[in-house]
Amino acid sequence: MRRALVTGLAASALSLAAVVATAPAADAAPADKPQVLASWTQTSVSSYNAWVAARAHQSAWAAYAFDWSTDYCSSSPDNPFGFPFATSCARHDFGYRNYKALGAFDANKSRLDSAFYEDLKRVCATYSGGTKTACNSTAWTYYQAVKAFG
Repeated sequence: MRRALVTGLAASALSLAAVVATAPAADAAPADKPQVLASWTQTSVSSYNAWVAARAHQSAWAAYAFDWSTDYCSSSPDNPFGFPFATSCARHDFGYRNYKALGAFDANKSRLDSAFYEDLKRVCATYSGGTKTACNSTAWTYYQAVKAFG
C-alpha cells in the first residue's frame, strides 16, 4: 500500500511538472504583440488614430505590457511656437520604447522617425499661410533631430 501511494505521488508530481513546464507564463504578452505594435507605428493617419484610441484605453491593452511612458518631446519644447507636437512626440516615444524592449529597434527606427514626421505634418496641415510654413519648418527640424540623434 505504501509503495503504491509513493508511486502514485511520484506520478502525480511528474504530471504536474510536465503541465507547469509546458504552460505559458502567466505574464507573457499575447503572441500578436509585434503585429499590434507595428499597426500603431505606421505613417498613416489610421495608424495614428488607432494608437490614440488605444492610448486612451490603456487598460484594455494591459496584457501586452506596452510601455506607454513618455517625456514627450524630450529636451525640445512640446508645443514649439504654439504648435501642439506633444501627442506626436508621445507616439514616437511609444514606438522607440517598445521596439527597444522587443530588441527590434534598429530595424524599425527609420519608419518610426518617418511616422513622427507625418504626424507633425498632420498637425501643421491645420494651419494656413505663413503659420503653416513656420509649422512645417519646425516639424522638419524636429524630424531631422530625431533622425540624427533619436
